[in-house]
Amino acid sequence: MLGSAEVGALAERLGVRPTKQLGQNFVIDPNTIRRIVRAAEVRPDDVVVEVGPGLGSLTLGLLGAARRVVAVELDLVLAAALPETIAERVSDAESAQRFAIVHADALRITELPGPPPTALVANLPYNVAVPVLLHMLEQFPSLERVLVMVQAEVADRLAAEPGGRVYGVPSVKARWYASVRRAGSIGRTVFWPAPHVDSGLVALERREPPTTGASRKEVFAVVDAAFAQRRKTLRAALAGWAGSAARAEEILRRAGVDPGARGEALAVDQYAAIADAASADAPDLGKS
Repeated sequence: MLGSAEVGALAERLGVRPTKQLGQNFVIDPNTIRRIVRAAEVRPDDVVVEVGPGLGSLTLGLLGAARRVVAVELDLVLAAALPETIAERVSDAESAQRFAIVHADALRITELPGPPPTALVANLPYNVAVPVLLHMLEQFPSLERVLVMVQAEVADRLAAEPGGRVYGVPSVKARWYASVRRAGSIGRTVFWPAPHVDSGLVALERREPPTTGASRKEVFAVVDAAFAQRRKTLRAALAGWAGSAARAEEILRRAGVDPGARGEALAVDQYAAIADAASADAPDLGKS
């Protein structure tokens, strides 16, 4: 695997300087890579998709544990160099067949080469971590398990339970797809360049979405409306979404939700129930 010296030499050879715009912070500690792979519970039959492989530190660790790794990299220089790094450092004669690089924006990707991915393991760029995570979960239903390293504050938000101070839109939307838990903390010194914040590991395990007659898009619209004015009661916060405060209260009561509650108190199942109650009322909503 790549240590500090190897990462520095490789970056110098490629003329690479990590950019804040792309959220590039490369892991330079092999023990941290081993820890991530263990926490991700990567299996020998897994097809792992990695977003933002950078210079390949985590990629090498994943190739030692998984059947196949598909890396999605936006930076063209890094994407072009990664296959050579893999060939130089993986002794497996079939490494080229077990690895694929996709030069693309992970926020726009809709398909991957080869068998469907079963796991997502990634050091996600801080500036797009939540959108990338939700997009990948939506686009690739074959993903059974996820382990991502994100900014510690984002990790707390994703893993927060209803009623918590940091519980919000990411917390609810992630739970539409999966169970979510904090899987550890990562210090700043294992990165080059060292970020100004600590990182956290978040583990997700795919589960069926809540039972509802509403679509995911309809449920997420309720979530967005509820947290757009999170200090207000749901009756007030959902007034614009429903057409009026009175109609919002009617829908909430039909869904079995207290109109005086706030959005941070509700679990994803309750948001699904609200969207369900609203979708049943759609003809009337359209006339008001």
